[in-house]
Amino acid sequence: MSDMKPECSNPKSSLQDVQGEKDGRNIAIDKVGIKDILHPVKVANRSGGSQSTVAKFNMYVGLPHNFKGTHMSRFVEVLNSGEFAISVGSFQRMTREMVKKLDAENGHIEMSFPFFVEKSAPVSGVKGLIDYQASLIGEIKEGVETQLIKILVPVTTLCPCSKKISDRGAHNQRGHVTVTVRASQFIWMEELIELVEGQASCDLYGVLKRPDEKFVTEKAYDNPKFVEDMVRDVARRLDDDPRVEGYSVEVENFESIHNHSAYAYVERF
Repeated sequence: MSDMKPECSNPKSSLQDVQGEKDGRNIAIDKVGIKDILHPVKVANRSGGSQSTVAKFNMYVGLPHNFKGTHMSRFVEVLNSGEFAISVGSFQRMTREMVKKLDAENGHIEMSFPFFVEKSAPVSGVKGLIDYQASLIGEIKEGVETQLIKILVPVTTLCPCSKKISDRGAHNQRGHVTVTVRASQFIWMEELIELVEGQASCDLYGVLKRPDEKFVTEKAYDNPKFVEDMVRDVARRLDDDPRVEGYSVEVENFESIHNHSAYAYVERF
């Protein structure tokens, strides 16, 4: 019996690129990629520094009808490249890099993360952090690049009707105002937060002492807002900003005397 061993081919050279094979079903895919991947990032803020946070990414490209699949590992390689200190200004570069690396024509990235702002209480001045849920959305489609900034701002609103008809007090509630903006020029996330908070019955704070609590209670009472007032006032401020090309404003008030929310929405894209 011969003691010769069968000749083995190089396993690396024999690996087949299944994703790159042709597909005969003639159906293009609008978005294919990875979803809900967490990654640490540094986000630039208006003060000139940056804050470390953890972002959730959705990363997609368009797949032509004649290709079987995309290369999923390349999305992660873009995230792990370490070249991106994320800011509103630099985020679109990541979208371009993804499209290039996956040899695609269209691409879409959504990056969602908690964004923290330090605020001083209105009377005592004690400082505390408030977190806002922020998103950057970048897209390249048929050669056209777009970027959206999205921020969810919690606020206090007080019911004008309750104040009008009641001899003592008025009911209030916490609301969520979600603003999505397409801008022609750079806009800080802090600017959008301040724009929204300036239209509320009162904004929120991380820490309040008793003099602060008195202040915010009376401020809200003096500045009642329906959900309709809130959405219109924010929309009007966005209309007045020449940097804003398009926007949507969504307001949801979590009612304190009903088992439902009050809701209003305005879109100008």
